[in-house]
Amino acid sequence: MHIDKDLVAASATPLVLGILADGESYGYAIVKRVNELSGGRMQWTDGMLYPLLHRLERLGYVEASWGTSEAGRRRKHYAITQAGRETLADRQQQWSVVADALKQVWQDVQRPPAVVEGWA
Repeated sequence: MHIDKDLVAASATPLVLGILADGESYGYAIVKRVNELSGGRMQWTDGMLYPLLHRLERLGYVEASWGTSEAGRRRKHYAITQAGRETLADRQQQWSVVADALKQVWQDVQRPPAVVEGWA
């Protein structure tokens, strides 16, 4: 399934903040988690994720720090900040409104059209 890039872009910030709300993580693990959460239907790339992480860091929503992996390689870890948690809560409310509206529209589309008196 192809997911439109506009939809991917709109969902990227709340997805990353939501993942980081569970604990700090690094790029590859975030990409892997998005893949898991979407059942493999969202295939993010490093080229999409890292500019987003850098933007979230500039906005103060995440903090980055260098650490060492179990294999001894340096790895940049990202953690959500308080401002990021507040933004995540705001985005959750916004997405709930959008999801509810879409659900209603899709339910209406699945119903047979109403017969209007005089129109048949």
